[in-house]
Amino acid sequence: MATGIRDKVAIIGMGCTRFGERWDMGAEELMVEAFTECMEDAGIERNDIQAAWLGTCIEEVNVGKSALPLSTTLRLPFIPVTRTENFCASGTEAFRGAVYAVASGAYDVALALGVEKLKDTGYGGLPNPGSGWGSLAWLWWPNVTAPGAFAQLATAYAAKYHIPDEVLKRAIAHVSVKSHANGVLNPKAHLRKKVTEEQVMGAPIIAHPLGLFDCCGVSDGSACAIVTTVEKAKALGKKDFITVKALQIALSNGEEMGYNNWDGDHFISTDRCSTRAYEEAGIKNPREEISMMEVHDCFSITELVTYEDLHISGRGQAVKDVMDGFYDRDGGGVPCQVDGGLKCFGHPIGASGLRMLYEMYLQLHGRAGERQIANPRYGLTHNLGGVPFMNVCSIAIIGKYGD
Repeated sequence: MATGIRDKVAIIGMGCTRFGERWDMGAEELMVEAFTECMEDAGIERNDIQAAWLGTCIEEVNVGKSALPLSTTLRLPFIPVTRTENFCASGTEAFRGAVYAVASGAYDVALALGVEKLKDTGYGGLPNPGSGWGSLAWLWWPNVTAPGAFAQLATAYAAKYHIPDEVLKRAIAHVSVKSHANGVLNPKAHLRKKVTEEQVMGAPIIAHPLGLFDCCGVSDGSACAIVTTVEKAKALGKKDFITVKALQIALSNGEEMGYNNWDGDHFISTDRCSTRAYEEAGIKNPREEISMMEVHDCFSITELVTYEDLHISGRGQAVKDVMDGFYDRDGGGVPCQVDGGLKCFGHPIGASGLRMLYEMYLQLHGRAGERQIANPRYGLTHNLGGVPFMNVCSIAIIGKYGD
């Protein structure tokens, strides 16, 4: 009988680089920066690591297809190393590999590292989707852009719940303002400047109703984690250590594109994935029990809709919760994007999932500095890769052991 992952694996170390336009470093140097902090935090030796997973997405402009760059850069001791790729969930996939390996009993200590070097391409966006999307990319929807696809999500959501355009635009503007305010407090964030709702709403439109401040950019960066058994964590003298409560992933199966029972207003994968994650973690009322979240705010509308798909806000109620400040850092609800999110911390694709976990980990240990929230219990991270009608969703929930 499957029993899930709850409290079977401990996170004993994490590290994260500063995200941004890191012209001074290549992917290898970024890996070293994150790994060094992680090892110092874990208090173990390199030779204690028995297996590793590398998460990276765009290999054409990054570290290549194999896992060798992680092994050679970090001088790992001739151990198994696996490269994972699953769009924007690539970093969380690396974490999942390491966690499951330890939970299985195959290894005592495992490393998960995500990295992406995207700012040396000569242009601002992502490279083309490559052969992995096959005919879907070039024949079925050659004119689809990410902003366009998520703008359709916004209009579908507004139509379903009869939300006036001005009301929706002000709500998603508040989402961005919140993230910018949090990013100011984060010395590792890519963007560290406050903005006002008026600035957001007055910015150039990219794809209606999404303006410039409603879209995240891309960054260079790396983040990593070291996981072990609960018994090993205790033997190392770790106190109040963090364990994985749930780790779930759900992928679209074509239902969104092929049938008429999805009206384009939400993410089926997130709805299904979060339900399984809460069951695995033993969470009955996520609105009351989740202390903080890092969700995949590739666009501000994505974050708003995700509040409902995570069953924190009721269907059609996210706009009200946003405007009431429920997701603000000091709003008395469930703080979201405490570190600035993709919008302001940045989005090096392969590192983003582990970056989210890094913030939850710091918060649970009370080490988040000016942005620390009071007495967090459970932290949730959510990655979404792809577009609304075909995507990958990965959710992790972590908290202190035994809680």
